[in-house]
Order: sequence, then structure tokens, then C-alpha cells
Amino acid sequence: MVFGQKDEASSSSYVLNLPGEDTPLLSKNRHLSSQSKTFANVFIAIVGAGVLGLPYTFKRTGWVTGSLMLFSVAFLTYYCMMLLVKTRRRLESNLKKVKISSFGDLGFSVCGPVGRFAVDSMIMLSQAGFCVSYMIFVSNTLSNLINYSPTNPNPTILGISPKVVYIWSCFPFQLGLNSVPTLTHLAPLSIFADVVDIGAMGIVMVEDVLTFLKNRPVLEAFGGFNTLFYGLGVAVYAFEGIGMILPIESEMKEKNKFGKILGLSMAFISLMFGAFGVLGYFAYGENTKDIITSNLGQGLLSTLVQLGLCINLFISLPLMMNPVYEVLERRFCEGRYCLWLRWAMVLVVTLVALLVPNFADFLSLVGSSVCIILGFVLPALFHLLTYKEEIGWYGVAFDVVIIVFGIAFAVSGTLSSLVEMFAAKA
Repeated sequence: MVFGQKDEASSSSYVLNLPGEDTPLLSKNRHLSSQSKTFANVFIAIVGAGVLGLPYTFKRTGWVTGSLMLFSVAFLTYYCMMLLVKTRRRLESNLKKVKISSFGDLGFSVCGPVGRFAVDSMIMLSQAGFCVSYMIFVSNTLSNLINYSPTNPNPTILGISPKVVYIWSCFPFQLGLNSVPTLTHLAPLSIFADVVDIGAMGIVMVEDVLTFLKNRPVLEAFGGFNTLFYGLGVAVYAFEGIGMILPIESEMKEKNKFGKILGLSMAFISLMFGAFGVLGYFAYGENTKDIITSNLGQGLLSTLVQLGLCINLFISLPLMMNPVYEVLERRFCEGRYCLWLRWAMVLVVTLVALLVPNFADFLSLVGSSVCIILGFVLPALFHLLTYKEEIGWYGVAFDVVIIVFGIAFAVSGTLSSLVEMFAAKA
């Protein structure tokens, strides 16, 4: 589930006119958002394809452990989002002529070119990672719908894995979609994607309840310690959206109420994610698959839901790649449109998708690595560098704890996810 708004805001070169490391990225003619629209913008920014891997994650971690981890990550994500907002407000109040409209701008204001490079790098890796997971979802879902056979668990097409065939089949169409120079032309597709996603989630949850009442599978409340990093990575991935928080806050009419609206949004999304994950696991127990829609079977409704999600993620991929193009074109092409660079990145994403065996394992890898750095470590670091003279030892200690534990979890979680992926591939 991806959205033009999320993608544009994620990039530090949003509404850029003349490229330059110190160029503030602020639109002059903006229509400020109401509280309800701000709530909707936060919802759209955060709710994505990562939710489809939550039932499988709850299977791995246990539903109680998974729920506690999910809500903890939600709270910490909210806290770090507010750190960004507070840091931006302080910098703008101290430097009257500076306007900070993106995460990358904030990184430059705090740490100079190094800060912007760190943010840009993490945004590029995370956005590209999202696109890899979308390709995996589309290929696995099409394989399940078209090539599924109860008598042949490993079907092939002319001796080739269906996943490989479908990924390469998508490749030329993605070259065309990713050649579109502006997101404006893709806006109707983004709206369609949002509607499909919300409808699909509702249908899946209803099916989960009916299946649970019918089957009542055996469930695990608590998983082993070795599943901690896995669950953390998927939870962080599911709540990724910090890149557009500053643009959303800057466009809100009543900025003093932004913290309240953000808190309500995060609470609502957390409950929705928790319900989706728990219901999916409760319905299928140990048979829960890495993509929950694969559990729906072969009926007409199931087929329509899965095809709708495939179309949604297929057309959303260029929207998610747009921040990657903005960063690369800014740094290597002086901000100008570059077709060959875009095509090269589509090829890279396609090749990575071919090598990844499991959807949920890849969600955990992306969440454990770049999403933890982008969502927790950098906000705490920028807040610490900006407020270190005012927040006292306890404030400094809290920021340092987030930074240290964030880096530790990123390293450990990345290694754990890589081990899981190679084990699955073997």
C-alpha cells in the first residue's frame, strides 16, 4: 500500500527547484490541512504492505509477544516522530530564515552534508527495499493463484520457477511506469491503490474471523527469544513512515495540536495492525503463510482480493521508487530527469527480488536494518545534538539509550534476518 504523498515527502529533494545541499525544500503556496485531513495523511503514510506479514510474524513470535512488540514499536515510533518535530521547531526558531520541510533538510541543518547524506542513504535503501518486497508479493501471489496444484507443491513453467517468470514478466512494464517523470500523472493510480488496500484488509479480517470460528487451531502465546529480532524487524517495517512526518506537520493548520492527532493516528493504526495480525494467526495457526492472503484459498472472493493487491502493489512501485530517483538525480544529474538511471534502479530491484526466497523474512531484514536507523537512531541523534545543552542528563541519557539500542538491534536484527533468509533459501 503506497501513496504518492508518502513517497514525495520521504525524499529530501521534494519540491526542489535548484539542487543544492543547503536548499530548503518548502512550497510557497500551500493549502493547510485540517485535523481530520492530517489524521488521514498519517494513516496513508504508515499503512503499507508490511501489514500482510504480521499474521506470520505472530505465528513465529507468539500472539502475545507479537502484540506487545507491535505496540511498543508503535509508541517508540510516535516518540521519535515527535523528536523530529521538536527538533525542526527549535532549529527554525533559532535560525529565523531557515525553513525545514523534510527529513533530509533537518539532517543538513544539524550535521551538514553528512546529515543529509545519512538520511538520503537510509531513505533510498528503505524505499528500494519496499519495492523488492512488492515484487516478491506479486510474483508469489500470481504463482499461488495460477500455478497452484495440490498434487505438485513445486510447479514450474517450462522448467523455470513461476516466481522468476512473473518477476521478469513485470520488468518491461515497470520500465515504462518508472519512466514517467512526474508523480502527478500517477495520482489516480495512488488513490485506487489506497481504496483497494483498505477494502482488501477488511475482507481478509472478516474471512479470518469466520475461519477461526470454524477451525479453532492450536495457538502459541509466547515464542522463543530467538524470534525477538525477527518480530521487531517486521513491526518496525510495518510502522515505517517517518520520512513524511515533517511535511505533514508543516502543512497542518493548527500545529499545536499535531502531537495529539499523531498520537490518535498511531493508536488507531496500532489497534488495526494488532487485530489484523492476531486474527490472521488465530484463523490458521501453524498453517499461517508468510503472505496472509495465500491462506485464503482458491475461491472467487479470494482471487479478487489477491489480484487487487497485486495490481495495487504493481502500480505503486514507481511511486515508492520516486524518492530514490530524486536523491540520485539530485546528486549525479544536477536534479535533472535521467531515464537510464531509473531503468538501472528497476533492474537492481528486480535482481534483488529474484534472490529473496521469503516475503516476511525480507520485511524483517529491511525493518531490522535501515528502518531502525531511519526511524529511531537518526531522530534521537538529531534531537540530542540540537538540545544537548538544555535537556539535562536524563534527556541526554534517554536519547543515547535509543541510539545505542537502535544500532545494536539493527546489527543483531540484520544478521538474524540474513541467517533466516539463507536458511530458507537453502
